[in-house]
Amino acid sequence: MSRLNENLNEILEKINNSLSTSSYELDDITLVTVTKNATIEQIKEANELGLKDIGENKVQKALPQMNELEGLNINWHFIGHLQSNKVKYIIDKVHLIQSLDRHSLASEINNRAKNLARKIDTLVQVNIALEETKYGLAPDYVLNFVEEVLENYPFIRIRGLMTIAPFDEKPESLRPYFTRMRQLFEETGEKFDLKDDFNILSMGMSNDYQIALEEGSNMIRIGSSLFK
Repeated sequence: MSRLNENLNEILEKINNSLSTSSYELDDITLVTVTKNATIEQIKEANELGLKDIGENKVQKALPQMNELEGLNINWHFIGHLQSNKVKYIIDKVHLIQSLDRHSLASEINNRAKNLARKIDTLVQVNIALEETKYGLAPDYVLNFVEEVLENYPFIRIRGLMTIAPFDEKPESLRPYFTRMRQLFEETGEKFDLKDDFNILSMGMSNDYQIALEEGSNMIRIGSSLFK
């Protein structure tokens, strides 16, 4: 068994443990493999092990990977800050844009999606801890932003919310942020009656995914724990 396979099994076991008090089961959880520091061969191996959701946070790194891995069963996720002038390069290649956080980006995505004659799936990024070094909307502005997107950008489909919690060596201290995200996720879905379209809460990374899952995440983004 390869090191990557061993790491994946360990992660899956921890996911299962974290879901013991959750309404979700393992099959309900999407593990997005973050390939920031991975090689093409490692991505191929991860895909062979059943990891089909691949996340990148830089357009200039994502494009060569997408080209080289074309033909594999991969759902590409863009998980980093997306500049409006880079949307054109990935709009027809990504399964989900996880970092919708401003009107200028929404406008560009909508215009490009209109040209493709299809809706683009997105997550609204929330800066849950109001960190100056992170992108995303302030929690208090999320409902207004979602309403404005629904009213003005018909080629954008909002599938849920995403956040990056602060780093803390004691992940348990992050629980209040994840709790607030779950509440905000539920409030948003109920306010706009988005039903099955609005069903993704993307929170939790290598350092804190167990706490995030306990608090209601159904999509986690794992890189360093997998490729260590």
